[in-house]
Amino acid sequence: MIERAFDIPFVADLALREKQIQQNYRPIIAVHKWFARRPGTLFRALLLSEFSKGPLRETFYKANKFKGLRIADPFMGGGTPLIEANRVGCDVIGYDINPMSYWIVKQEIEHLDLGAYQDASKELRSELESRIGYLYQTKCLKCGSASAHVKYFLWVKVQSCHNCGKEFDLFPGFLLSENRRHPKNVLVCSQCGELTETNDRENPGNCGNCGKRLVLQGPASRGHCPCRHCHADNKFPDPESGAPRHRMFAIEYYCPRCKETHKGRFFKKPDLNDLSRYEEAHSAWGKMRPRFVPEEAIPSGDETDRLHRWGYKNYRDLFNARQLLGLELSCRIISRQNDQCVRNALATNLSDLLRYQNMLCRYDTMALKSLDIFSVHGFPVGLVQCESNFLGISNGSQGVNVGSGGWSNIIDKFVKAKSYCDHPFEILHKGSLKVQVAIEGEWIGDISNGKLPKGKRGVNLKCENAAEAKLPPASLDAVFTDPPYYGNVQYAELMDFCYVWLRHLVGDTDKVFKKISTRDPNELTGNKNMGRGLDHFTEGISMVFQRMSKALKPGSPLAFTYHHNNLEAYFPIAVAILDSGLACSASIPCPAEMGASIHIKGTGSSIIDTVLVCRSTGSIPRRWVTDSPQGIAALVSEDAQKLSAANVEPTQGDIRCIIFGHLTRLTIWFLRNGWDRTLPPQERLKIAAEWSHRIGGLEAIQKYLPDVLLRAPSIQSGIIREFGVPYGEKDDEISF
Repeated sequence: MIERAFDIPFVADLALREKQIQQNYRPIIAVHKWFARRPGTLFRALLLSEFSKGPLRETFYKANKFKGLRIADPFMGGGTPLIEANRVGCDVIGYDINPMSYWIVKQEIEHLDLGAYQDASKELRSELESRIGYLYQTKCLKCGSASAHVKYFLWVKVQSCHNCGKEFDLFPGFLLSENRRHPKNVLVCSQCGELTETNDRENPGNCGNCGKRLVLQGPASRGHCPCRHCHADNKFPDPESGAPRHRMFAIEYYCPRCKETHKGRFFKKPDLNDLSRYEEAHSAWGKMRPRFVPEEAIPSGDETDRLHRWGYKNYRDLFNARQLLGLELSCRIISRQNDQCVRNALATNLSDLLRYQNMLCRYDTMALKSLDIFSVHGFPVGLVQCESNFLGISNGSQGVNVGSGGWSNIIDKFVKAKSYCDHPFEILHKGSLKVQVAIEGEWIGDISNGKLPKGKRGVNLKCENAAEAKLPPASLDAVFTDPPYYGNVQYAELMDFCYVWLRHLVGDTDKVFKKISTRDPNELTGNKNMGRGLDHFTEGISMVFQRMSKALKPGSPLAFTYHHNNLEAYFPIAVAILDSGLACSASIPCPAEMGASIHIKGTGSSIIDTVLVCRSTGSIPRRWVTDSPQGIAALVSEDAQKLSAANVEPTQGDIRCIIFGHLTRLTIWFLRNGWDRTLPPQERLKIAAEWSHRIGGLEAIQKYLPDVLLRAPSIQSGIIREFGVPYGEKDDEISF
């Protein structure tokens, strides 16, 4: 059972490492972007802890076959729990209200003739190369070759002055490249626009072209920018003028001819040919009658209102003419594909490609790469945008893609993802060495693929509300899930960006595309725009857990991850479990986020999820049941030690979330007898909150953790260390 067999130090070490470079551990996630995917190693460990025999550290690297077990996930999202269950032979059933979730998991698990896909993807890229490849070529400043490959076109937003009517740039700064991955700093001259390399960023000197003083700080700041012509102050954005306009000001390119003798990256100011090629693309796009580019308006929303404030009205406004030309041509080629599975795979690729082929992508001046539209889980509108090479650049001699965001990148990742389905592996760490361990006998899919022995597994994916799931009583062996976190990412608002394209391209292949939008009033996220508050979240997750509880076999687990920085967001979870009639038998900490990610590094947020394990019957160690701050603090201290014994240095935010997990578990334990689920949601939430507050809540427990909190850093650094001690020691137990 999970409560006895789960090995915190072992799993924490692997989970944190996986989150640093998740595609290396679980290549299948590259099928398509989804948000906040939990580590596959965590859910594999939960499955093996529950159903396998032997120490987790041994069974983890062996093939496991749990034929006949039936596992459900009521919030399948990107599919991690289902994929891990399917991989070890279980029949799976998944629910999600979002059509994009359903489609992505379907493409992850569904059988695909990989050879046929590779042939079709080569043909697609070859045809695109012959038709628009020249639009991504430029002249190398070093050797004069006219066929160097553009990696990134860099654009700055422009605006017309309200006073003189002339156009001016909205530069927030003039630093193009830091001297980290390039030998020198590269600055754009604020006067002539030429690029100059300099050693000293703070005292950059003068422009090598016009001799004017180079500056770091741009004129655009806090919604104001002076006109460079008449110096009148202008406000931005200006939504009344429509979608923002842009000017190409720089190019990063790749020249295979002189790369070996050149240190660093290649940068240039666009020449007349570069500008004329864009005009050719603009003209070609203007002559087309698009069949697949969406005309849909961007609806109002918590995230999309930011786009409206910048004057974006329709989804097509988020792309420039060259991107729209390439996307329309790609859709036309894909639509001709006769093999429906291959067609669906390529359509999924195009949907994922959209992340990089839009005019909201930004350029990372340190990493020197494109940041995709969802890099911060929203719709960030910057003043400098990055247009990636649409085709992608293949370094033929090394078989490695140069740059990011093109068709070759997406295809390469997809091939690795589907190959992993046939030959899954785990990463074993031996000191500083990483060893890829093939797990022969395991596979992912509805039917086995390639040279594997013929096999079939039950895969039942449903695009519907799990609160309405029709499951027979006592028909599930386990429920593993990663439910929504109140107030989290607005998945539907973001995923509509991809969905509107998929509807036009493959809408006739699946009934889920009948919906105009992925948005749904029953989605379980806080959303002011749709009037969804804490009551809505509580009732929704309660109904789902009640359905799952009735379908579980007696004593079988409902295990799920949860994470929030505020205790109030845990009360709906406690209420939902109490409503379902289950007891919470364990709260287990495990890393589930990347400390170095853009939205976490340098903040007080936590990377630690709590895994809450719930059952109708079972037993737990007696010392886990305590209603005193001292007793809870002792359990938190043990958890922190187990994490530290692995490679995790818990921060103060991490400790806070571990405390919240134990408070939630104990709230359920002490309130389960006599719980009345017929009370109004506000009353049930109040009762759950009162129990936590009665023992003093977070502050009372922290008083007994002075040494732990003193050692804990205040912010996330993303640094990892090395590992471990065992978990699950025998103890005096209480039955329930």
